[in-house]
Amino acid sequence: MRYKVSHKTRFRYAHPVAFARCNLRLQPVEWSGQTVHDHRLELSAGARIAWTRPIGYLGHVTRMVVDKPSREIVIESRFQIEVDRPTPEPRADDPTVAEITALVRSSTDLGPEGPANYIYPSPSIPLDAEITAWCAEDLAPDRGIVEAGLALATRIHASFTYDGSATAVDTAPIEAFEKRHGVCQDFAQIMIAGLRGVGLPAAYVSGYLRTIPPPGKARLVGADATHAWVVIWCGPARGWIGFDPTNACLVGSDHIVTAMGRDYADVAPIDGVFTGQDGQKIDVAVDVEPIV
Repeated sequence: MRYKVSHKTRFRYAHPVAFARCNLRLQPVEWSGQTVHDHRLELSAGARIAWTRPIGYLGHVTRMVVDKPSREIVIESRFQIEVDRPTPEPRADDPTVAEITALVRSSTDLGPEGPANYIYPSPSIPLDAEITAWCAEDLAPDRGIVEAGLALATRIHASFTYDGSATAVDTAPIEAFEKRHGVCQDFAQIMIAGLRGVGLPAAYVSGYLRTIPPPGKARLVGADATHAWVVIWCGPARGWIGFDPTNACLVGSDHIVTAMGRDYADVAPIDGVFTGQDGQKIDVAVDVEPIV
């Protein structure tokens, strides 16, 4: 499947801002099963790109600077991408949970996809005994790793309510866990906390999810959204496999990977600072259009 993706963010300020500096993590990575074509960033007048570099994990960060007084800043990321990723399934010969925890402890790969980078607590995902104990119910040591990961993603989906008003971008996993409410970021970070709590390598992925309108309804341009899910290192043979606890599924061709890191802070699509007075409004429009 080939997709055309547009991600447009508009910042509006009640008073002109004298200066703004943003980190943009909008350029999708080359990932197993996906090939990126013709990525472009379009910025409003007064904004300029200072540099682009790897994020340190798997992804790219672009520094955008606005040094002229502005009341509006517009950032639009556009690209086409081919996704040919069959949805994986649990197999009888999958390594067990115990085998994966042993394999990752002996790994010496410290590259962006090295599993040893993703077994420790991170700034936004501390370990928590309560979350670990709850998740461990699905992570028996003798259970196949893919089967176990899917079981945990499915239970999170069944046990938590999607609620965009319940949490914020800096909500700790334990707070969302206790509320049993949250969004895809919360569900992913709760799952990662539990996986790391038993010694499994788990990373946070940001990207996009193709949404399919209900029967008889037209696809609404700009109504898609960014998405987040989990990848687990499932051994040398199977590598990183995606699990989506928001939708209780394994990740296939409907998911588009932008970046992979330890937690949301590593891969946030946009963050930054501005100099000015109070009064900011942010509008985001995302469109994931299948074209083949």
